Formats: sequence, structure tokens, C-alpha cells
Amino acid sequence: MANPSSFNASPLSQPLRLPNGSMLRNRLAKSSMSETLGTYDNHATPKLVELYRRWAASGVGLLLTGNVMIDRRALGEPGNVVIEDESDMLILKQWARAATDQGAALWVQLNHPGKQSPKGLNVSNLSPSAIPFREDMAAFFETPREATTAEIRDIIRRFGRSAAICKSAGFSGVQIHGAHGYLINQFLSPHHNRRTDEWGGSPEHRRRFLMEVYAEIRRRVGSDFPVGIKLNSADFQRGGFTEEESMATIHALAEAGIDLIEVSGGTYEAPAMSGAFQQPQKASTAAREAYFLEFAEKVRAKSPVLLMVTGGFCTADGMNAALRSGSLDIVGLARLLAIDPDAPAALLQGRDSPQRVRPISTGIKPVDRMGIMEVLWYTRQLRRIAEGGNPRPKESGLMAFLKSLVNSSWGNYRTKRMRA
Repeated sequence: MANPSSFNASPLSQPLRLPNGSMLRNRLAKSSMSETLGTYDNHATPKLVELYRRWAASGVGLLLTGNVMIDRRALGEPGNVVIEDESDMLILKQWARAATDQGAALWVQLNHPGKQSPKGLNVSNLSPSAIPFREDMAAFFETPREATTAEIRDIIRRFGRSAAICKSAGFSGVQIHGAHGYLINQFLSPHHNRRTDEWGGSPEHRRRFLMEVYAEIRRRVGSDFPVGIKLNSADFQRGGFTEEESMATIHALAEAGIDLIEVSGGTYEAPAMSGAFQQPQKASTAAREAYFLEFAEKVRAKSPVLLMVTGGFCTADGMNAALRSGSLDIVGLARLLAIDPDAPAALLQGRDSPQRVRPISTGIKPVDRMGIMEVLWYTRQLRRIAEGGNPRPKESGLMAFLKSLVNSSWGNYRTKRMRA
């Protein structure tokens, strides 16, 4: 454990200036987690205001929302917030101020699920190509249809419009979700994207969708508003997005002026973001805690772009050591803040949280293989915080799964009824 007297020298507590000139009060960020605290017709709620007020009070520098969708026809889960017009401007402003009034930056993560949406939630799901999920997941996710060029153009415009609304509402920035198997990641992946037109066929063409999304967002928000991206280092899936392709994508984004790149990895089919599909590591590598630190080091050797690394960090010493190495600029935490929302206050003073992230298992092998409990179990903890209570770090994985299954079925039903 770090010596509290070294607080002033702690890299984690130091401010960071972004390329556009805006400042973060420290190097600790809450990475995105899917809250599903919206209404069943996809409006933001006071629960989100309460949740982010609690996190901002912990002293964290940057807060990233989870999975805000850009189109009500394309949901990732029941209870997703959708920002596609200004009808929710009042509650959006309250959400933004819950963090910014306390000195934290709050960025909205903008996303489109593509094919990665539960069967029956949407009228239909699209993807770059009509590639099904692996056989054991077919019961949960339907085979998508191939997106038309007109639909692709519409989605690009929607990303830009949603970002502009976020700026008007007072949020501090936006993050494009380009990781974890969602639509942008699907376009980048040669496994999911088998098109032969201008949107596929080569790494440059597969990047085109992402680059046009970024360009449209930048056009709508201007150069002084932070725009970041969450990007896979790799998909950890045969035939998927590789490290080499990720490096080339990072270079293109850096050249285009991206403010921050959060490094992650994996998809629902290979959930490396939870550590489940990580390769065995040397003891010296494991001691550094973070899953994607080696990839960040490779990026840093070739590009000065600001980097955030999320996944695996658990101690103040590990976080500060990573920052001192110069291979990243921001430490991202997610699951720890779901079981200890006050953890940043301790970490910024060189003390560790008393809580430890643990694998969540139901004992049902097909369910555990998908890694969905890394979403469902933690979502239940977020709801408790949002309702003014405290999380339950020892909650049973199986019980959480069964309750989530009931709630999800009801949510799917209510969402479809709202559209009827």
C-alpha cells in the first residue's frame, strides 16, 4: 500500500490537459458500464442523476456514461437511454450538472449495438454483413441483416446529432463506443464485415464507417469539445480485428484529432474486457495488473495520443506505477466503482479500496462462457447505488442471473409494448 505522505507526488492525483485545452482534475476515470436506468421508452431518469452525483462526490476526474444509444429502433438492452432529439433536455442537463457541479468531467458514451442486441428487443438488427453469432449464442442473438448504404449514412448522421445534443445539455464530452462487439467494432472486424463495397474489403474501407462517424461528430461539436473513443486492442476472436489493425486505426484517429483513446478488448463472444479470455501472463506482467498495458506501451512507442487503459487495475500502487511508466495517461476503473462507489477518494490518497473485484459465475456453463454476468450482476449493483443505497459485493451470481432474466423478459415485453 502506498504511503499517504506521498499523496502530493501521486501521478493519479495530478491534473491532465486534453489536446483541446480542457482539464481533468486527476488521472482517474470511471469507465463505462451499462446502467439500464432509463425508462422502457428510453428516457433518462433521476436515478442516473443520483448515481453520477455519488460517483462525482468521490473525487474521480472523469466519468463516462454507459451505452447511450443514438436510435430508439436499435437498443442494446431494455432500459437504455436514447438521445436522438432534445425532448429530454431538462433531465439531461440535471444529469450533466450532477457531475460537473462537483468538478468532475462527464462524457456521454454514444453507441449503436448493431447485431449485438437480445433477440426480440428490436424489430430487426443490422450489421455490416449478415453473419450469425456462434451456435451456442444463437438462442440469445438473432442473425442480423446487412445494412444498406442509406442506413449507414443515417447512422453516421445520428451519431453527430446525438453528440451535438450532449454538448447543448452541458456534458463535458462524448466517447464513441468502438469496442466490445458493437456496430463500429463490427465494421472494423473482418469476421463481421465481409462487404466488398466502400465500407469493407480492406482495413482502410472497414475503418471508413468509424472515421466518418468521428468526422460528423467533430463537425457538429467543434474543435473545443472533447471527443474520445473506446477501441479494442483486438477482438480475441478468430478472424476478428487484430492488434495491427487497431494500431493503424489509432494512428488514423490521432491524425484526425481524437482527444482520448480508451484501450480495451473483446466482444460478447470473447469477453476479454472482463479478463475471462486473457492469455496466461508472466508474473512480472500480472504484477502490473492492467489487462491491456502491453498494447498501450506499443501504442505509446509510436504515437503521443492520450491513452486511457481500463481493466485489471486494483491497487493504488499498480495504478501509480502504470502512470509513472508513461505508457498511459488515465487509469480507467469500472467494476470496482460498482461495488465501492467511494473508492476514488481512497485511491487518490494512495490507499486501496477494501473491496476486490471477483469473477461472477452462475455455475451454468453456457451462461458463464458468454461473460454476460459481467454486465448483469454489476448492473444490479448500479441500480442499488442509484436508488440511494449501497451495493452488495457478495450477491450470488446465480440469484442475480435468475432475477435479471425475469427483469429482462419483462423489459423486452414492456419495450415492445411501448412501440406498439
